[in-house]
Amino acid sequence: MSKNAKIMQIILAAVIVLVAVRLLFTLRERRVKFVAPEKKEVALDPDYYVNPKKLHPQDLKDAKELTQQPVWVREGYRSVYFPYGPPVDFAHEAGRLGPIEKLRIKDVVVQREPNTPGRQVMAVFEKDGKRYAFSIGTEENGSYRIYSDDMMFIQDPHELYKHWPADVWQAIEHHEVKPGMNELQASFALGVGMVEGTGTSNPRVVNYPNNGRPVQVTFTNGKATEVKEEVDHPVRIGSLRIRLAVAARVALHLSLCAQY
Repeated sequence: MSKNAKIMQIILAAVIVLVAVRLLFTLRERRVKFVAPEKKEVALDPDYYVNPKKLHPQDLKDAKELTQQPVWVREGYRSVYFPYGPPVDFAHEAGRLGPIEKLRIKDVVVQREPNTPGRQVMAVFEKDGKRYAFSIGTEENGSYRIYSDDMMFIQDPHELYKHWPADVWQAIEHHEVKPGMNELQASFALGVGMVEGTGTSNPRVVNYPNNGRPVQVTFTNGKATEVKEEVDHPVRIGSLRIRLAVAARVALHLSLCAQY
């Protein structure tokens, strides 16, 4: 290597050292601190961690496991129950199962409903000293479709959602919705509701027939911000009941399709 080349290398190295020293002093003077960006953790709603047990019944024998423990209604005021002698008196509706109503299933039977194909799988329970039955599925040519897992909890909801505040559970027990409650809590209080419009908007408006005592709740960012008790208008209530019946059949169809 030539003498000039060595001189150039020495000069270049000196320049690099001077620049580095200058940068170091500049950073100290300005007290520049290189801090890694703070990671913000978004906490999930505790409800997402709740995973209720299911029986996954495939036939009548499986369905009879419902008699082994209490059950609680998932979607209040959706399922109709009928007097049970036996047999089931399909001609006379006795009422609708209330939200998170606790039941003791006494038996599960299969009976044909007049003017319908196949047979109904009926859960029998007692209420006020009388026996009633409601449908939890169908049977046709020995093939069962049972959707009790979508209709009932087999664990106490109070335990499943024990992280909810006491005032929320108090409102639920009184069938009331208070500001700040979410849609699941509202459904535990008032039963199944019907969303206005597409259901994707925010705020989101849900109408609850509430067994003849209609309530309209507006949810903003998933929380109730406005609660209106509406006048019991027979035309509107009738329309909501029709929509609920249609929705129930659609939900049943989707649930049955998911099993196959």
